[in-house]
Amino acid sequence: MNSVCSVPSVAKNLVIRADAGTEIGTGHVMRCLALAQGWQDAGGHPIFAMATEVPNLEGRLKSEGGEVVHLAVKPGSAEDATATASLAQEAGATWIAADGYRFDTRYQRMVKGRGARLLMMDDYGHADRYHADVILNQSANGNEDFYEKIESYTSLLLGPRYALLRREFLKWQGWSRKTPEVGRKLLVTLGGSDPDNVTRKVLNAIQTSDIRNLEVKVVIGPSNPHEASLAEAVHCSLFTVHRSVENIPELMAWADLAISAAGSTCWELAFMRLPALLLVVADNQNCVADRLEVAGAAINLGRQSAVSPLEISRALLRLLRDRGEREAMARSGRNLVDGEGAARVVKCLQGGEMELRPASVDDCWLLWKWANDSETREVSFSPESIKWEDHVKWLESKLGDPGCVFWVASNGEGTSIGQVRFDVDGGEAIISVSVDKAFRNRGYGNRIIRLACGKVFETARIGSIHAYVKEGNYGSAKAFFKAGFKRSGICMVKGQKAFHFVLERPR
Repeated sequence: MNSVCSVPSVAKNLVIRADAGTEIGTGHVMRCLALAQGWQDAGGHPIFAMATEVPNLEGRLKSEGGEVVHLAVKPGSAEDATATASLAQEAGATWIAADGYRFDTRYQRMVKGRGARLLMMDDYGHADRYHADVILNQSANGNEDFYEKIESYTSLLLGPRYALLRREFLKWQGWSRKTPEVGRKLLVTLGGSDPDNVTRKVLNAIQTSDIRNLEVKVVIGPSNPHEASLAEAVHCSLFTVHRSVENIPELMAWADLAISAAGSTCWELAFMRLPALLLVVADNQNCVADRLEVAGAAINLGRQSAVSPLEISRALLRLLRDRGEREAMARSGRNLVDGEGAARVVKCLQGGEMELRPASVDDCWLLWKWANDSETREVSFSPESIKWEDHVKWLESKLGDPGCVFWVASNGEGTSIGQVRFDVDGGEAIISVSVDKAFRNRGYGNRIIRLACGKVFETARIGSIHAYVKEGNYGSAKAFFKAGFKRSGICMVKGQKAFHFVLERPR
């Protein structure tokens, strides 16, 4: 069994497989550029493998120090998987990062079959089953429902904590937005290609609205085919058009409000504390729009084809006049995205996103606090609160027991997030695990279990690990199941029914 994020060191090269174009837009490649920059900051070199040709975008990748290799293959095909894996082998790259909805179950299986480690960038669980080593979903917010069918070794990086931002945004880390009484500056950005010309629809809505002294800056991407049509709509001084911009953070800082497609740009808007009205222009954007609206960082207007220009105009006018709501949205945005996502992902690929250290007497109070948490006691086989004196004696006995392996898990920032303990008897061990309530429902329990089991198999002569989960504790049962444990029936523990799970040593 492979432990979570357990690569001992970063290889120099990272192969990034992503495409761009009029139909699929530029979002996949642009967020991969943020990953590439994070990889460079860690001392590595990114290689972009592309089956499409977009000269302007490729020029940007090369100017950022990336290498571009063209693959003469059908995206997502068996030939694509073979060519990508071969490129990684030739370049000596340990990892391949793939971003796109054509990279399905077969593609992932073939890449893995060639010995590469695979990071899948995902948005809505498009594959029937995932064989990737790591799945990154920026909008999932710890929700694992998309990923019921994964391998026992698969790690999940879920939520805006892992939102990928390019370097130009990180310069604005300490910047503070000033919110005017009435918004007068509007940024319109509907994606890198905008095949349905939603930009024209939005401009028409703005022109028909009764908004005085409004300045509008319109950003269109390198793959947008509607430049002539948009030129007709922006003949008045109200609008200025910016094509293939590289100063998007400055434009976001200038604006009081944005109208945007609900793609990866949304995480940039959130980071820049720019309130936004979102239009869903593709099926894969529903999760992003919903996530940001629930967080209070944006307003989801819904599917662009179902929203009328009048509805857009009314929503725009209302929000421009509501300073309080815009201020609240700005605060929610920066709370959601802190700009460290790319560094966290790279650290995970390098093996440092989660660590285990031996528990010590210095952890006594922390372990007592975790053990006495109300939710922990509720799912325990001994639900009564634990007295401090009893806990101190118990911990002393465990730390002095040669048959006990006891670790505290910490995240990439060094914050202690949970504990895992193995009580070893002969060639078998019983595992016990808990997670700090501040880190629950974010996939940490599953990852702690995988990392700890992988480590204990490496360091101890254990043939099998047993887990006993109180009946009704489906969250813990799910975590063990996803970590590769197999169901072994129901048994009685301290007079209560329990699910019994077993993990055998890998052969």
